[in-house]
Amino acid sequence: MLSKSLYRSLKRLLSGQTIAASSLRKELANELLYEGLLTVHAQGSRRTYAAIDRQALQAYLSAHYETLRDWTVAEQLSTKADNTRALQAAASGNSKLTSVRSCPGFPINSYEPLDCQLGGTPIEVYPPNGSFLFITDWRHFAIPSDVVVVGIENMENFRLVRWQREWFTRMLPGKRLLFVARYPQSTDLRSWLQTITNLYVHFGDFDLAGIHIFLAEFQAFLGDRASLLIPPDIEQRLSKGSTERYNAQYRKFKHLTSSIPSVQCLIDLINLYHRAYDQEGYIVQGMEKGAVQMDRL
Repeated sequence: MLSKSLYRSLKRLLSGQTIAASSLRKELANELLYEGLLTVHAQGSRRTYAAIDRQALQAYLSAHYETLRDWTVAEQLSTKADNTRALQAAASGNSKLTSVRSCPGFPINSYEPLDCQLGGTPIEVYPPNGSFLFITDWRHFAIPSDVVVVGIENMENFRLVRWQREWFTRMLPGKRLLFVARYPQSTDLRSWLQTITNLYVHFGDFDLAGIHIFLAEFQAFLGDRASLLIPPDIEQRLSKGSTERYNAQYRKFKHLTSSIPSVQCLIDLINLYHRAYDQEGYIVQGMEKGAVQMDRL
């Protein structure tokens, strides 16, 4: 894979300069040393590389690496911010020269129409039953300021939000909700959340790992705008939850704590019962009426 730093290091070698040994991937450096194309200079613990024959080095790189057949194209691929597989294929016939995420973004869902904007163009977010939308141009996706964003960790809950409408209405009464999922795993969703001012509510598994995800990957970045969805019947459900899941996570998360009272209360309940409960349990079964336990909303 061709990165900007690797391109610059190779260009420096081809211009007759020396480079730090750490700036060249070990596998590539060993290969070029074996071929007699590089020389090593050592000064104490510091090692540098230099080309023995610059023309021979360029010929070898061009012959053995598709990315480097055309150095003008190589520069474009290493520096272009919106590099795509299409660009790579057009330039070289190979769409996999550099590591590129072909599908950035995140999926969204709603069980009621929401008037949003994508790239300045109005769109209605109201996917037909059995479907959801995927936002790739998330940097230019805007939603009404009064909409509460609900992040759902597991895809079954996310896909079946209509089956949980009555439950969400009880948990978040009077709120218009946009459901989002962190799928595929990336920081795109969190980055988008950091650009908006809407409240964020996290709905995940009720176990130590799920709480850690909320605290480390969302609340730490969103601060007071982020809340954890904690159903009022969670103690009853935890009392009949999975001990196997709890035991599998305990060693890694046994010191987990939170400065948010409601979240710490949930942590204490999980440790009290030595059990965990998956959020999918709320799809089929409803919940008893009760006040929502949330730190902020």
